Amino acid sequence: MPAPNAAAPIQTHCPYCALQCGMGLRPQPGSVVEVVERPDFPVNRGALCGKGRTAPAVLSSQVRLTGPLVRTHATGRLEPATWEEALARIAEGLAGTRHTYGPDAVGVFGGGGLTNEKAYTLGKFARLVLGTSQIDYNGRFCMSSAAAAHNKAFGLDRGLPFPLEDIPRTGCVVLVGSNLAETMPPALRYLTELKENGGTLIVIDPRRTRTAEQADLHLAPRPGTDLALALGMLHLVIAEGRTDEEFIRERTSGWDEARATAMAHWPEHVERITGVPLPQLREAVRMFCAPEAAMVLTARGPEQQSKGTDTVGAWINLCLATGRAGRPLSGYGCLTGQGNGQGGREHGQKADQLPGYRKLTDPAARAHVAEVWGVEPDTLPGPGRSAYELLDALGSEVKALLLMGSNPVVSAPRAAHIEERLRSLDFLAVADVVLSETAALADVVLPVTQWAEETGTTTSLEGRVLLRRQAVSPPPGVRTDLEVLHALAGRLGWEKGFPTDPEEVFEELRRASAGGPADYSGITYRRIVEENGVFWPCPERPPHPADGGAEVCEDASLDVPEDDPSGDVHAGAGLVSQATGPHPGTPRLFLDRFATDDGRARFTAVGHRPAAEETDAEYPVLLTTGRVVAQYQSGAQTRRVAELNAAAPGPFVELHPRLADRMGVAEGDPVAVVSRRGRAVAPARITGTIRPDTVFMPFHWPGEGRANTLTNPALDPTSRMPEFKVCAVRVEPAKAPDQDGDPDRDQSRNRNRG
Repeated sequence: MPAPNAAAPIQTHCPYCALQCGMGLRPQPGSVVEVVERPDFPVNRGALCGKGRTAPAVLSSQVRLTGPLVRTHATGRLEPATWEEALARIAEGLAGTRHTYGPDAVGVFGGGGLTNEKAYTLGKFARLVLGTSQIDYNGRFCMSSAAAAHNKAFGLDRGLPFPLEDIPRTGCVVLVGSNLAETMPPALRYLTELKENGGTLIVIDPRRTRTAEQADLHLAPRPGTDLALALGMLHLVIAEGRTDEEFIRERTSGWDEARATAMAHWPEHVERITGVPLPQLREAVRMFCAPEAAMVLTARGPEQQSKGTDTVGAWINLCLATGRAGRPLSGYGCLTGQGNGQGGREHGQKADQLPGYRKLTDPAARAHVAEVWGVEPDTLPGPGRSAYELLDALGSEVKALLLMGSNPVVSAPRAAHIEERLRSLDFLAVADVVLSETAALADVVLPVTQWAEETGTTTSLEGRVLLRRQAVSPPPGVRTDLEVLHALAGRLGWEKGFPTDPEEVFEELRRASAGGPADYSGITYRRIVEENGVFWPCPERPPHPADGGAEVCEDASLDVPEDDPSGDVHAGAGLVSQATGPHPGTPRLFLDRFATDDGRARFTAVGHRPAAEETDAEYPVLLTTGRVVAQYQSGAQTRRVAELNAAAPGPFVELHPRLADRMGVAEGDPVAVVSRRGRAVAPARITGTIRPDTVFMPFHWPGEGRANTLTNPALDPTSRMPEFKVCAVRVEPAKAPDQDGDPDRDQSRNRNRG
C-alpha cells in the first residue's frame, strides 16, 4: 500500500460507532495528536461528534494501560509484570484448563470494535490453537436480530443495502428505535437533507428524543410493541389497497401466509397494544406509501427484544408488500451500532460463522476455510454458545476465558450475575486498552494498542470496507492484539499461521472470504485508500469474464444515481459491473435480484406476542435503556475523557412528571429502579418527553447506577439477542448512590473464586 505523505495529516477513521467517520490525525510534539477535518470522506464530510474530536485523549498514558498486570497469589492484587511472565501465565492457564477439562472448557469473547484482521485472527486462534467451539462476541448484543431477519428475507445480511447518500433522495424514511442525534450525530444531516428535499420523516420511539423532534410524525409506542405496530401498518396497507401486487408476484414468495397473519392485527387491536392512536397509525401508512420510494431503518429499539428477529421481519414485510425493497432509493436497512459490528461477525468471531460470513455447519464452507488454514475440515469445532449463553456458562462448563475488547461487567444483561460468573472462573485473561471493570477482575491483563497506534480495516454500517492507518507509535510496553495472539499461539504449539502484520492477515482474510456471502477477495489496502473504501461483496474478478469482465444491466431504466462512482447497478447473486477490470464493489444490493436461491425475497409470517416480562402489581413500570451523546457503549474509554464526563457525568433515570408526582420525587432526587434481577440508583431527570408508563436509563456506567443490573437476559429464539430494551420494574425514592464507578478499586480485591 502507498505510504502516507508525512507532511499531511494521516487519513484514518474514528474509533467509535459504525459510521466510521473520516478524520485526519496530525501528531504534535509531546505525544499530542491533533484531530483535523477530512471533508473528502463522503459519510461525514468532515463533521465529527464530541467523541470523535476527543478520541486522542485516550491515547494518553495517564488514562490507559502501559504494561502487563498479573494477579499475584501473595496479595491477590494485580501487579506489574513483564510480557514474558504475563504471556506464560496465560498460556499455562489456557493449556491447563484444556488438558484438565477439554477444549470447550476454554472460552473466547471478542468485541465489535476489533478490526477485521483482529476478529479474523481471534476466530482462527480459538478454533485452531484452542480447538474450542466456545467463541462469541459483544456484537451479538448489537444487530444480531436484524442480521437474522436479513438472512431470512434477503438471503444476505449487510446492515444497509445502500449507501447513506441515498437516504436524502428517498421520499419517506421510517426510523424505528433509533436516536441518531445522540448515537451518530454526523448522520443526522441525512435526515435534515431528506426534509430539505421534500421528503418526510417518521420516528418511532417511546421517548420524544432529539431525533424525534425532527420528525414530521412521531409515534410513541409502549416498549416491546414494535412488532404489533409494524403488523398494524401492514394491515392498513392491505385494507386500503396500497400493496404493490406486481412486485409481490414477480420478486417475492410467502405473501399469502404473511398477509393472513397481518390481517389478524386489526388497527383498533394494535392501538390497544401499542398505545399509538389509530389516526396516527393511518397517517404513518399514508406518508410511507405516498412517494414512489421509501425506506425503513431500524436500530436497537426493535432489535434488542426477545422477538427482535420477528419484529425486524415484520418491518421488512411492510417494505416488500409496498415494493419498497430491491429498488433504487427504497429498502430496509439496519443502523449498525459498534465500530466494526458488521465486519466483526463476518469473519469468524461469531459462534456459528467462519470467515466470509460462511456457516460453520456448511461442509463446503468448512472445507474452503480449512484449506486456507492448512488443516483438515473435521478438525474445526462446530458452533458454540451465543454471547449471553457463553457468559452464563462461565465457572461451570467454561472454566477459563480469553477476552479481547469487551466489558461485559457493564454491557451484559443481568450484569450482576455476569460479574459473579466472571469472578467464578478458574482463569481470566483480558486484553484491552484501559483497565475496564472487567479487566479489573482478571488474572492477567495485557495492554494493547488502539486505533491511532495500529493499522487495520473495519466495515461500516454501509458495508464499506475502510482502512484505519497508524498515526503514532504506542507507548513502550504496549503490543498489538495480533502480536498477542501470535505470541500465545507460539507458546501453545503453533509457530506459524498467526502473522503480526495486519496487511498480511488481510491478504489471508481475502482468500478465506473468497466465494462467501461477504466476499472481500477483490479488496486490497491500496484500493481502500484510493477509492475511499470499497463496498462488499467484491470478488477478486468480475463473475462473468467470458463477457469481457462485465454484465450489462438487464433493465437500463433503473434510476442509478449519477454521482455513483462505481457504476454498479446489480446486487445479490449478480454482483456485476458496467465496466471491465476489477470488480467495483457493491454499494447497492438487491436491485436486480435478492441473494436467495431463486432470487426472490421471502415474506415471514409473524404475529405479535408480549415481551418476555410484562408489568404487574409489583413491577408496574417498563424500563428501556439507551445511550447519551457524550458517552459510548460501556463507557470504558469515554469515561476517561474529561470533556465528555463534563457533558455526561453519570447515570440518571428519566421519568414522566406524572410518575414523579406519584412518587413524590423532584428533579435530581435519587431514585431506585428495581427489577427481578437487581436494583440501580441514579438521580431523577423529569421530562414530559417520555411515556408515563416508562422510565429510561443510559447504560454507560458501572456501580449502583448500572442499568444492565436490571435488564432481562431473555433471548430471541433465532438471533439469541437478549431483551435489553424492555423489562418490568418498580420505581421508588432512594438514598444517594455511590456512583464513582472507579475500576481501579477492584484490582485490590480477590476474585471470590468458587
